[in-house]
Amino acid sequence: MAGHSKWAQIKHKKAAIDAKRGRLWTRLVREVTVAARLGGGDPEGNARLRSAIQDARAANVPNDTIDRAIQKGAGELEGESYEEVAYEGYAAGGVAVLVEAMTDNRNRTVAELRHIFSKHGGNLGESGCVAWMFERRGLFVLERSALDEEAVMELAVDLGVDDLSIEDDSYELHTAVEDYARVREALETRGVPLEVAQLAMIPQSWIAAGDAGQEAKALRLIEAVEEYDDVQNVWTNLDTVEAGDGVLAAQAS
Repeated sequence: MAGHSKWAQIKHKKAAIDAKRGRLWTRLVREVTVAARLGGGDPEGNARLRSAIQDARAANVPNDTIDRAIQKGAGELEGESYEEVAYEGYAAGGVAVLVEAMTDNRNRTVAELRHIFSKHGGNLGESGCVAWMFERRGLFVLERSALDEEAVMELAVDLGVDDLSIEDDSYELHTAVEDYARVREALETRGVPLEVAQLAMIPQSWIAAGDAGQEAKALRLIEAVEEYDDVQNVWTNLDTVEAGDGVLAAQAS
C-alpha cells in the first residue's frame, strides 16, 4: 500500500477559505438537491444522498434546510433546477484542470469559465481532453493522532481498501467507487474520526508547470475557478513546490 497527495493540508486550507466566504453550505445543499433528484428522496435507497446528508450535517447545516433541499430535488417543492456538468481544460504549463459544476444555466456557466481560463493564461478544452488523466476513487483522510500506524493498517486490511498512504500528519485510504458507501459507513460505525470522506478524482500522474511564473499562473487560474459560484469541485494534476507531492483542489465539504 503506497501513494501520496498531501490531501489533508490542501483540504484544510480549502475548507477554511470556503467557510470564510460563506459558500460551503450552498455547495452542500446543492449536492443534496441534485442527489435527491437523481436517485430519489429516500437516503436509505440512495447512497449519494445519504453521503450528501452526512456531509451537510457535519458542516452544521440545519436539518430543515437539508429537508427542504431533499424535497426540492424530489420534486415536492418548487425551486431552482440544477444539473451536473463537467468542463475540462489546461492551465499554464500544460496543467490539466477538471471542473465539476452544478448549474441552472449551461450557457452562462461555460461562458464564465471560458473567460476565467482565458484571463489566467489557460484554455477550456473539449470534453474528454483531460478526464482520461483522472480516476474517480473513494478517499478517506484520518488524522495521524486518531490511530496508530499498526491499527490503521489492520483497519485497511479489514475493510478491504485498495490503498493506504501514510503522510506526516494523516493517513489516506483509497477505495473503489462501489466500495465507498460501505467503507464510509463502516468507519463511522467504528467511530473513526474522518477529516475527509468523498469521491475524488485522483490524477494518475502529476505534472510540474515549469518555472515559478508558470506555476503561479496555474495556481491563480485554479483559485479563480474555485471561486466561481457554479463550481462544486476543481481537480488538477499540478505538482507544486509548496505541496511537494501534488495539488488536488478539493470540494468545499
